[in-house]
Amino acid sequence: MSTSAAPPRVLTVAGSDSGGGAGIQADLKTMLALGVHGMSVLTAVTAQNSVGVQGAWELPVEAVRAQYRSVVDDIGVQAVKTGMLASAELVEAVAELISGTDAPVVVDPVGVSKHGDPLLAASALDSVRTELLPVATVATPNLDEVAQLTGVRVQSEDDLRRAAAAVLEFGPRWVLIKGGHLAGDAVDLLTDGSEVHLLRAPRHDNRHTHGTGCTLASAIACGLAKGRPVPEAVAAAKEYVTGAIAAGFALGAGIGPVDHGWALRRDTP
Repeated sequence: MSTSAAPPRVLTVAGSDSGGGAGIQADLKTMLALGVHGMSVLTAVTAQNSVGVQGAWELPVEAVRAQYRSVVDDIGVQAVKTGMLASAELVEAVAELISGTDAPVVVDPVGVSKHGDPLLAASALDSVRTELLPVATVATPNLDEVAQLTGVRVQSEDDLRRAAAAVLEFGPRWVLIKGGHLAGDAVDLLTDGSEVHLLRAPRHDNRHTHGTGCTLASAIACGLAKGRPVPEAVAAAKEYVTGAIAAGFALGAGIGPVDHGWALRRDTP
């Protein structure tokens, strides 16, 4: 009886979204859709649905450490993605764990939810700047997170380069500034300080976009786990999340999720 070879392995370190649209749930759905084996370290539990976050409880640092070591020491990883880390203590612990892991790291510096609910303590911002961003292969802040971290407020596409330069000062190898909150096309800027790539996609008239940031960061991690260079991994992830936004669907009374399985059903009659 033959055994199949294991697919690339990607580890998400993030919070749980009980509504299934973002967080750990979105990460694992993305990983399945993109052909990698997804694994998880849970950092926090949220009570969350389509209208907002009703509660959030972070896990103890020792629980996060134990989950991480359990996976990495036995199974191993080809890429790591971080999401909601909640507190300075968790940010610092996760940064330490990542720095000792020989794999590319995608840092999504989650600050607030789609509905504007805070998911990172204000006291943790310094730890994100000084501990987490320096170990990132790719950092993927949106415009609100750029403002939180750097004070740079992006008003137009012309401001994206200035925002990227400000984030790069904290030490990530690459930064992807997500311009989804700007008017017009959905334009993101990827740079390592020398190469610059503008990734442009049409904006879809669909309000059901819960989970876009988690999904994009996870898709980038999947590409890196497959050995793709950063620009190629990011371009493929942008294409995937654009399709997921286009296929987003209503769920509950508020903002529905993107459709993580859209590509799997693309050729299904």
